[in-house]
Amino acid sequence: MGCCNSTESKRDWKPLEQRSCTDIPWLIIFMLFCIGMVCICAFPIATGAASRLISGYDSYGNTCGKNNTKIEGVPLSGRDMTENKYVFFLDPCNLDLINRKIKSIALCVSKCPAAQLKEYNDLKQFALSNGSYLCSYDISPTRYTSHSDRFTKCPKLPVPPSKSVPLLHRCIPADIGCYAEFAQAFITFVSDNTVLRRVISGVMASKEIIMGLCLLALVLSLIMMVVIRYISKVLVWILTILVVIGSIGGTGVLWWLYADYKRALDNNTLSVFGKEVASDNVKALLVYAIGATIFTVVLLLVMFFMRKRVALTISLFHVAGKVFIHLPLLALQPFWTFLCLMLFWVYWIAVLLSLGTSGTPVKNNSTGVVEYQMQGPMQYMVWYHAVGLIWISEFILAFQQMTIAGAVVTYYFTRNKSQLPATPILSSMVRTIRYHLGTLAKGSFIITLVKIPRIILMYIHSQLKGKENACARCMLKACVCCLWCLEKCLSYLNQNAYTATAINSTSFCTSARDAFLILVENALRVAAINTVGDFVLFLGKVLIVSCTAFAGILALNYQREYTVWVLPLLIVCLFAFLVAHCFLSVFENVVDVLFLCFAVDTKYNDGSSGREYYMDKALMEFVENSKKEGLYKPNDGDGREMKSLARGGTSA
Repeated sequence: MGCCNSTESKRDWKPLEQRSCTDIPWLIIFMLFCIGMVCICAFPIATGAASRLISGYDSYGNTCGKNNTKIEGVPLSGRDMTENKYVFFLDPCNLDLINRKIKSIALCVSKCPAAQLKEYNDLKQFALSNGSYLCSYDISPTRYTSHSDRFTKCPKLPVPPSKSVPLLHRCIPADIGCYAEFAQAFITFVSDNTVLRRVISGVMASKEIIMGLCLLALVLSLIMMVVIRYISKVLVWILTILVVIGSIGGTGVLWWLYADYKRALDNNTLSVFGKEVASDNVKALLVYAIGATIFTVVLLLVMFFMRKRVALTISLFHVAGKVFIHLPLLALQPFWTFLCLMLFWVYWIAVLLSLGTSGTPVKNNSTGVVEYQMQGPMQYMVWYHAVGLIWISEFILAFQQMTIAGAVVTYYFTRNKSQLPATPILSSMVRTIRYHLGTLAKGSFIITLVKIPRIILMYIHSQLKGKENACARCMLKACVCCLWCLEKCLSYLNQNAYTATAINSTSFCTSARDAFLILVENALRVAAINTVGDFVLFLGKVLIVSCTAFAGILALNYQREYTVWVLPLLIVCLFAFLVAHCFLSVFENVVDVLFLCFAVDTKYNDGSSGREYYMDKALMEFVENSKKEGLYKPNDGDGREMKSLARGGTSA
């Protein structure tokens, strides 16, 4: 990954064959940070906390399945639990809803009760026959029926049948009905248990329909990305006409109402009170009418001057549809990214839980149980781990953006599409791993720097809810809003910086600067794409959700005995929206990459001999039409190609 400059002449420039310096220092920093994350993972493993989490431990600090050492001040600690490999809770249904955990004494037992135990004598017989003691260690099995502390140190009767959870060695009740209270705490809108049962039964009875409708949403999303290529022109102009008619019609209605109220006021047929009300209405309608008129005039002027930019949006949508035909595997990028994020999040949660059991065992004087508390420098490990969650998650998302950008740039700058690489996406991934990981590390770290203070402010706001004054609450919300806007702007700039890097293999800062200059030079085009284009894609999402919901209503209509359709339809609509968002977001990303390629192409090429365009036929037609109408000025430069974006690689 060393620094290197292009040895090719600018005349023979090839966008994707130049090697460059990545942001090597940032790659080194990111690798060192990841090594730190691995060390944090290794710490609970080395100290036995990971084993304690997997094997389970009782309320007295004993790890199940192991011979334990004595904890000072805890008489029931330091016991040999080699034969007792399972964790048993005396009251598994006693849930701490605030901390989301089981609030019960835990014991290490050799076997989970497979059948219901109704009386203390059943506990005694179970212990004597299986050697699994379900009461506290200081109570002999022969005294289960008569001990004075049996109501607090023995399990709550009746003891439900339970089975061990694979890998985690916990005895969990076979009937999870006792966790209904825990589930109901998160479903606060359901106040009637019978309603909850009917809804859940409807979901279980309709699970095949739900799965089929989710598959339908997936198919509709794929079809939409292809169809939108052909209907984009008609759809955009229909929306434009509807907006114009709506604005003019709304303004006309306001002026008509103003004139009608003014006429009624001038007729002197109203009472004194009626005149005051009519006078206020006339003033309000006049203000509304004037405001609507100004808005309509500005809107019409903007749409008039941007009408050709709208044509560019239509052309980009058309070319984006072709990209997905040539590169169909682009549609699978959300799946791979989601899979990587899920695997990382599972790892992150597992390490976090292990850190929670790696502290110093401390006896809780009020309950008498042992709790593990992280003290001293160990507390900072959790904060380091939290930063890693944000940075690495953003890095994975940035990798997807760079992969898509590299594949689309390959498509755009290959004149003969039959000469495309066999696997453009795989080639883009390899090129990203080989040259651009430092760029991704730097870009994702910038987003992390903005996310962290925003999350901290949101946490402070949640903790002070109901305690702070109105001014402080307003300031906190304003800060959170500003940071959110900054994050979105930086994310958009990062995405274009990755595209510039994919075009010319420059470092992150150079790419961000060049991309920013290109975007500023094409500000009106950017505005048109980000308004008209985003609105069209939003309508596509709405259409997919509507079609899926309509199909769901028709399908669920055949199960009339289940009158509660709320949850099945909600699940289907939510999944349909998420799927449509994932696929159409990739489509939007492709459109943004194509636009930057188009802007670079038109800036440094003019279609003359030796400076031919790389663009698709649809975009070429847009340029030719713009030239005929005098809206496009060819490059009058000194013949240099790719003046800013075609430099050889430079150091970070």
